[in-house]
Amino acid sequence: MADGNLRWGLLSTARINERIIPGMRAARRSELLAVSSRDQAKAEAYAVEWEIPRAYGSYEAMLADPDVDVVYISLPNSMHEEWTIKCAEAGKHVLCEKPLAIRPEEVDRMAEAASRYGVVVQEATMMRFHQQTLDVKKLLAEGAIGDVRVIQSTFSYLLTRTVDIRLEPNMGGGALWDLGSYQASFSRSMVGAEPVEVLGWEVPHETGVDRSFFGHLRFASGVVSQFFCSLKSAPTWHAELIGLEGIMRLDLPYQNHPGGDGHVRIFRGSVAGESNTFGDSSGQLVEETLTYEDCDAYRDQVDTMAAIILDGAETPLPLHDSRANVATIVALYQSAREGRPVSL
Repeated sequence: MADGNLRWGLLSTARINERIIPGMRAARRSELLAVSSRDQAKAEAYAVEWEIPRAYGSYEAMLADPDVDVVYISLPNSMHEEWTIKCAEAGKHVLCEKPLAIRPEEVDRMAEAASRYGVVVQEATMMRFHQQTLDVKKLLAEGAIGDVRVIQSTFSYLLTRTVDIRLEPNMGGGALWDLGSYQASFSRSMVGAEPVEVLGWEVPHETGVDRSFFGHLRFASGVVSQFFCSLKSAPTWHAELIGLEGIMRLDLPYQNHPGGDGHVRIFRGSVAGESNTFGDSSGQLVEETLTYEDCDAYRDQVDTMAAIILDGAETPLPLHDSRANVATIVALYQSAREGRPVSL
């Protein structure tokens, strides 16, 4: 680590890198040092395009560079375990794209490697590091809308490419792994517990992955999370939490709009009184809006990674949380493919 800064290496030239590179450069104690590919010419061209000092024609070559402190893994989901462990063996800290793995036992092996080699392994679910997410969780715990009854969310876009890793079942493709993982993580975090039962229904793509997925998570407290995610729908994203005493709506729950503002709108009131039965008049609602400027959760997760490694700070997303999210998604797929609810 040079001058108290983390020096980052990119393991692959995947498109998602375009989201995190500006965040690395805006972060306070991080610098982008290297990029690796399976092809030297491709790595060099990428390094020129993004003004990255070092380019490597193999992943192993970058892991052998003693100046690289931490590696960002943006490989297909099915390759996360293998390369996270190889990074740990090389003494590199890891920020690995979500989902951290596609089986709970893979997370167990990744955690064991992190412990054995004394490195930090962190899942890159960027929304979990953003102040908005942390604030919403705190507000719910303080009773801002009373006891939560239901969480509803959507996350979708139209994937027009016919060849894409998201369409490859052997690579961990599908709408649920790609988008629904955010929604499951969000709901679990807001409830502060693990679901006891899940129910899923999928619309399959011709390759065998789910192009759309509808999911339900039931928690022991009685809270139910309902979500829809899709690779074949108009782009949309939202989350709404309905409680005993109010409603909370997030227009950018997954925080993937750097440069734009996110809003959390809280509506309270409309409680039935002695003179009415339902309390369903919008005129009784009191609205409060919280605004979060420049929503760059990628920068936030890079800054958090620096704080964890350099300062020993506590992570908002420990590995047991990432493991539980993987287990939830696996159970949702099982439910959809067996046509029944699945208990966890």
